[in-house]
Amino acid sequence: MEKYRVYAASCPDYGQAESAVRALVGRMGGMERFVKPGERILLKPNLLRPAPPESAICTHPAVVEAVAKLVAEAGGQAVIADSPGGALQREGVLRALYEKTGMAAAAERAGAQVCTDPAVRRVALPRGRVLRQAEVAAPAAEADGAIDLCKMKTHVLMGMTGAVKNCFGIIPGLSKVGFHSSHPNQAQFADVVLDLTEYLSPRLCLMDGVLAMEGNGPGASGTPRQVGLLLASDSALALDLAAAAAMGLPEEANPVLQAARRRGLSPVRTEEIELVGTSWEALRIPDFRLPSNVKQDLMDFLGPLAGLGRRLSNAALVQTPRIDPARCVGCGVCRDACPGRAISMSGPRATAKVDRRACIRCYCCHELCPRQAVELKGSRLRKLLR
Repeated sequence: MEKYRVYAASCPDYGQAESAVRALVGRMGGMERFVKPGERILLKPNLLRPAPPESAICTHPAVVEAVAKLVAEAGGQAVIADSPGGALQREGVLRALYEKTGMAAAAERAGAQVCTDPAVRRVALPRGRVLRQAEVAAPAAEADGAIDLCKMKTHVLMGMTGAVKNCFGIIPGLSKVGFHSSHPNQAQFADVVLDLTEYLSPRLCLMDGVLAMEGNGPGASGTPRQVGLLLASDSALALDLAAAAAMGLPEEANPVLQAARRRGLSPVRTEEIELVGTSWEALRIPDFRLPSNVKQDLMDFLGPLAGLGRRLSNAALVQTPRIDPARCVGCGVCRDACPGRAISMSGPRATAKVDRRACIRCYCCHELCPRQAVELKGSRLRKLLR
């Protein structure tokens, strides 16, 4: 059986990020293994929205800077690019994103570029299962290769955000809303992000788990958690499998893993992975809090009947977004990002309101709200079972 390698390195704080990244990539054969002289290399961090590094919402600039320096030393030109969720793909929006997240300063120190060009390109996805073509941000289409710099975070829709989910960021701005609308459930959306990962084909995937996020991530409702870990692999799936094991994410709560199995992709089991630098036991993060809609407690209770119970319980246990009027400032971010157009602004303070009948439960509003004003509420049956 072919083994996919995932490399782990301790990194207690971001002051040690450069030395830890250098050691990690060195154990993988050096950046020369992934970059040839003269190549233009896309560095794809997770930049969900303009948020400071200490929020744990975005990949930390110290990690991106370290990788950019290695790309330059290998003779390549690093281009840092991403597209925030729920925002128009405009130069000013992108410039603010890079400034707020620390990417602009990191790029300057490393001799890299940040891409503020809002141009998009329509590309073919020959290996796509649900997508045959898509409009992607120009840097993704024009680079010679890509390095996936993801963040270790929970995700209320997909269980976790990792290397595969990070590839969704090549879809520009508000175009993301359309994909959530046309592929509203977990299984369909997992196929979308796998198609985009197959297209981008990152040569190297490196996960920032120094300051991770637990709880109801991936946005402001998540909780930063000091983990002190970097993970790397040349396989996005392998990296995500290792991260899921570290977080304690059950297989049934990992739709990307389930979609990969349906496609016959590898790896889809930890037995297919050789973990370098630590053990599976040491990798596990104690008491890591998963999203509140991960039904691991009910599934554990059902035991052998978990498969049947999962199908019967999904409708009863699903959570619905609700707005906390005390926190809502009427910014309209949730309304603009809603694929189902289920959110309106009403009242003297222009407070957001969710139409539960129109809600497709993609949780984009919860993900992007900068004020933690979107709560996820379950049914009475859910509370009883918990």
